[in-house]
Amino acid sequence: MDLSPTNYAATIFNLGRSLSNGSSKRRSTKRWQKAFNVIYSCRAMLSLVNKEILFVISRSCSYTTLYVQPEDDAHDNSDGNESRKNGGFFLQVDAKAVAKIVRDKDVESLHRLGGIQRITAALETDAERGIHGDTEDLNRRQEAFGANTYKKPPAKNFFYFILEAFNDRIILILLVCAALSLGFGIKEHGLKEGWYDGGSIFIAVFLVVAVTAISNFRQSKQFLKLSNKSNDINVDVVRDNRRQPVSIFNIVVGDVVFLKIGDQIPADGLFLSGHSLQVDESSMTGESDHVNTSADKNPFLVSGANVVDGYGTMLVTSVGMNTMWGEMMSSISDDLNEQTPLQDRLNKLTSYIGKVGLGVAFLVLVVLLVRYFTGNTQDENGNREFNGKKTKIEEVFNSVATMFAAAVTIVVVAIPEGLPLAVTLTLAYSMKRMMADQAMVRNLSACETMGSATTICTDKTGTLTMNKMTVTKVWIGEEEVSKDISTVAPKILKLLYQGVGLNTSGGVYQANSSSSHEFSGSPTEKAILSWAVTELGMSMEELKRSYTTLHVETFNSEKKRSGVSVRKNSNKSTHAHWKGAAEMILAMCSNSYESDGTIKPINRQTRMKLEQIIEGMAAHSLRCIAFAHKQITEEDAIPDDNEGKVGEIAEAGLTLLGLVGIKDPCRPGVRMAVEACKGAGVNIKMITGDNVFTATAIAIECGILRADQDLKEAVVEGRQFRNYTKQERMEMVDRISVMARSSPLDKLLMVQCLKEKGHVVAVTGDGTNDAPALKEADVGLSMGIQGTEVAKESSDIVILDDNFSSVVTVLKWGRGVYNNIQKFIQFQLTVNVAALVINFIAAVSAGQVPLTAVQLLWVNLIMDTLGALALATERPTKELMDKKPVGRTEPLITNIMWRNLAAQALYQIAILLTLQFKGRSIFGVDESVKKTLIFNTFVLCQVFNEFNARKLEKRNVFKGLHKNRLFIGIVAMTIVLQVVMVELLKKFADTERLSWGQWGVCIGIAAVSWPIGWVVKCIPVAEKPFLSLLKR
Repeated sequence: MDLSPTNYAATIFNLGRSLSNGSSKRRSTKRWQKAFNVIYSCRAMLSLVNKEILFVISRSCSYTTLYVQPEDDAHDNSDGNESRKNGGFFLQVDAKAVAKIVRDKDVESLHRLGGIQRITAALETDAERGIHGDTEDLNRRQEAFGANTYKKPPAKNFFYFILEAFNDRIILILLVCAALSLGFGIKEHGLKEGWYDGGSIFIAVFLVVAVTAISNFRQSKQFLKLSNKSNDINVDVVRDNRRQPVSIFNIVVGDVVFLKIGDQIPADGLFLSGHSLQVDESSMTGESDHVNTSADKNPFLVSGANVVDGYGTMLVTSVGMNTMWGEMMSSISDDLNEQTPLQDRLNKLTSYIGKVGLGVAFLVLVVLLVRYFTGNTQDENGNREFNGKKTKIEEVFNSVATMFAAAVTIVVVAIPEGLPLAVTLTLAYSMKRMMADQAMVRNLSACETMGSATTICTDKTGTLTMNKMTVTKVWIGEEEVSKDISTVAPKILKLLYQGVGLNTSGGVYQANSSSSHEFSGSPTEKAILSWAVTELGMSMEELKRSYTTLHVETFNSEKKRSGVSVRKNSNKSTHAHWKGAAEMILAMCSNSYESDGTIKPINRQTRMKLEQIIEGMAAHSLRCIAFAHKQITEEDAIPDDNEGKVGEIAEAGLTLLGLVGIKDPCRPGVRMAVEACKGAGVNIKMITGDNVFTATAIAIECGILRADQDLKEAVVEGRQFRNYTKQERMEMVDRISVMARSSPLDKLLMVQCLKEKGHVVAVTGDGTNDAPALKEADVGLSMGIQGTEVAKESSDIVILDDNFSSVVTVLKWGRGVYNNIQKFIQFQLTVNVAALVINFIAAVSAGQVPLTAVQLLWVNLIMDTLGALALATERPTKELMDKKPVGRTEPLITNIMWRNLAAQALYQIAILLTLQFKGRSIFGVDESVKKTLIFNTFVLCQVFNEFNARKLEKRNVFKGLHKNRLFIGIVAMTIVLQVVMVELLKKFADTERLSWGQWGVCIGIAAVSWPIGWVVKCIPVAEKPFLSLLKR
C-alpha cells in the first residue's frame, strides 16, 4: 500500500466518503474534507499533528479508521472537552487492537496504522526523551491502559489448610476412635460424664490440626511475600530525557525501555532502535530458536521473553493483563507445597517408623484380645472381665473399643509427625532470616543443600571486589599519561571520544550545564565514561549529533570485546572502533599511536613492551582495557547485506589508541570470609574473565592463593582447562584455585567435573551465559545487583548485595538448617522410642497402657509442634563453621545422635517402667495418682531433654540460651500448660492433682537427664556410621 502523503490522505478521504450515508452524508463529507487538509498538511510538512487531533486507532478487516476532531468543529465539542479533561488524545488509542497486532506479529496491520512512529506519537512519547513521567502523566496512562501487574489466582485460605491437616490417615483413625469412644462412653455413663474420653480425643485432634494449619498458612503467606519480592525487578527506562531504573510493576504504556543482554522484556511493545537484538521467546512459544528483532521485518517484542544478544530500546504498547505473559501468569499459581529432598527423606522415615508402630500396635491388640477372651483380665473390682456367654455384648464392645484405643495410642506415639513440620518450620524461619542477611531463597531445597557444600565456584567482579571501578592508569603507546592527559594530541583525544562514547552500552545524563553528570551502564562502562567526560572533556551529545552508527558488535563473555562502525556526518568518513580485553585487542593491532599523534608500527619488540605494560597493570589488580581504531577506506569497506545493514566490522590492521587500567578494590571482609570457608573445609575457586595476572593478584589479595604458593597448577586459563583430556581434568580439578580468561562453558565444565568427583558444588553467576552452570550446580547463587534476569531465574538463591560475605552467610545458614533438623530428630526419636517401649511392655504385661491416647496426643502437640518450633529456630553458631562439610555420603542420624538418643531413652524407659510396676508401693498412692506421676514425669523429661538437644556434641547446653528468647518462651509455655493439664483438667486429661512433694519428685527425676547428657557426651563414638538408614 502506497503511504505517500497524497495517496495516504486520499485513501482516508475516499474511505470517509464511502462510509458516509443518509442524513449524515453532508456532515461526514465536510468532516473528511477537513481531515484531508489536516493530514495532508501534516505529512507533507513532516511536522507534528495538531494538539487537538484525536486518533482512534481501530483495526478492521480492510481499512483503518481515524476519528478527527478539529478545534473549530462545533459538533460533538463536549466530547473533545471530555477527552482533554481525561488527560490527552492518547486515551483514544485502541489498546486492544494494538495489543493484538503485537501479539500476532502482524506487520501489515502495523503499517496500516502508520507504523511505529505514528503509534509513538499517538501515545505522546518521544523515542529519544521518553514520556514526561510525572505523577499526573503516569496516573493517566495507568488509568487508560492499566498497570503492569496481573491477576493472581486467589491465595489458599486458612480453611484449605484445615482440610489439608484433616487429610491425614492418623488423624482420621483418631477421629474414628474418638467417635467410638464417645458413643460407648455416653451409652455407658450418660452424656454428663460419658463424653470425657471421646471428647478429649476430639479436642486434642482439633488442637493438633489447628496448630498444623496455622503453621502451614503462615508459611504460605511468607512464600507469597518472597515470590512478590523475587518478581519485582528493576528496568531501565527514559523519562523526561533521563535514563532511570524503575520497578517492572511501574512500567506504563508509552514508556521507552532499554534492553540489554540478559534482560527480561517487561511488557509487550515495539522495537525502536538498537543493534543485533536477539530474544529468546521459548518461555512463550516453546521454540528454542532465537528471534532476530528489527524495525522493518520483526519489530514485535513480547513480555516474558529474554534478550540473548545485542541491545536496543522498545516502546511499551501493552502492560499487565493485556499481554500474553499476563494472561498466562494469571492462571498459574506458585507451588507452595514444594517438597525438599530432606523433607522427602523424613517422610520416608516417618512412614517407616509408622509401619513399625502399626506392627507393634497390631501385636499389642492381638495380645490384649487373647488375654481378654481367655479370661486373664480383671475389672476394677478384681472380677474376670470376660465370662463367656454371661458377658453382655455391650460390655464386650466396650472392652474391645478400649483395647482398640490402646492400640491406636501406640500408633500415635510411634509416628514422629513432627519431623516434616520441623523441616517446614526451620526452612521458613531460615528463609526469613536469610532475607535480612541479603540472601533471597528461590528454591527451598537450596537451604539444606548449601549446608553440605564442599566447593564454591565464585566470580571475581562484584562478588570478591566492590564493583566500584575507576580508571587509575592510562597509556598511549609506550608512554604513561595518567597524570598529565594534556600531553596527548587532540587527534588522539577525538578518536578516544569516538571509541568511548560511541562504542558503549552505557549513557551520560546531565540535567543542565551546572549539574553533575550521571552515568549508566555496567560498572566498567560507567568507569570509562566517567573518565572520558571528566578527564578528557568528552561531550556525549555532540558525539551523537556528529556520527551515525552503522553496525554494532555487542560485548559478551566469550568474545570479551565490543566493536562499532560509525560514519561522520560532515565528511561521510567511516571509522571502526574496538574495545575489550587488552591482550585480545592488542593481537588485532598492527600499529600504535604515540601521544603526539604519530603512528608507529608494532614490531616484535614493541609488542613485547606493550604486553609487559598490560602484565604490569594486571599484577597491580587492574582490569586492562584497550582501544583500537581503523579508518575505513572504499577499498576496505564491507558491502551491505540484503537488509541494508553494514557487514562485519574490520578486525585486522587496527591501530592501538591506548590502554587504561581500571581499579576495582576487594570488598572489606572478603579475606576473612574466604578464610572462614577454608576453615569450614570448603574449597574456594575463583572463575573470572580477567587475564591470569589480574586474577592471580586479586586471588592473593582475597586469600584464595598464598603469595608463596606454587601457581603452576593452582592457576589455569579457561582455554588450557578446556583442552585437557577428561582424565587430566579430573586429576587437576581439585588442585585448581583460579581459572582466568574463562568462558561460561569453561565454568560449566568445571562444575561437571567437580560433581563427578562427588563434590557438592555452589556456583555464583551474574551473566546470561552463566545460566547453564547455575542450573548444573547443586546450588546456584545469582547476583541481585549486577545479575541478569536470566541468571536469577536459573539460580536457587539470589545474593541481594553481590557480596561474597553473604555467600558465606548462606553457607552458615545452610549448615544451621541441617543441624537444627538433626537436633529435632534426636529429640523426637527419644520421645517416640521411650513412649513406644513403655506402652508396649505395659500393655503386654499388665493389659493396659500407662499413657492414654489423650495424654499422648498432648505430648505430640507440645513436643512435636512447640518442640519443633523451639529447636528449629536456633540461629547458626560459629562452631558450625569449624566442622567439615557433610557432603553426600554422611548419614542423617549420626553415631553421636544415636549415643545421645539411646542414653536418654533408656533412662526414661527405666524410670517410667519402675513407676508403672512399683510406683504405688514406692509413693504410697492409688492407681490414678500413679498414672498422673508417670504422665507428668514423662513430659518433664522431654522438657529437660529439650535443653540437651540444643547441643549435639558440646557439653554446655546453656551456651547462647539467652539469645534465643523464643526457646525460653516455648519451654515456659510448655511447663505452664502442663501444670494446667495436671492440676485443672482432671477429667479431660484423666489426671489427679499432685502435691508439692510429688511435683518436686517429678522435677527431680526429669532433671537427672542433664547430668546424664553431660556424662554421655564424654563417651567417644566410632566414625563409621552405626546405622546408615538415610544416606546423604
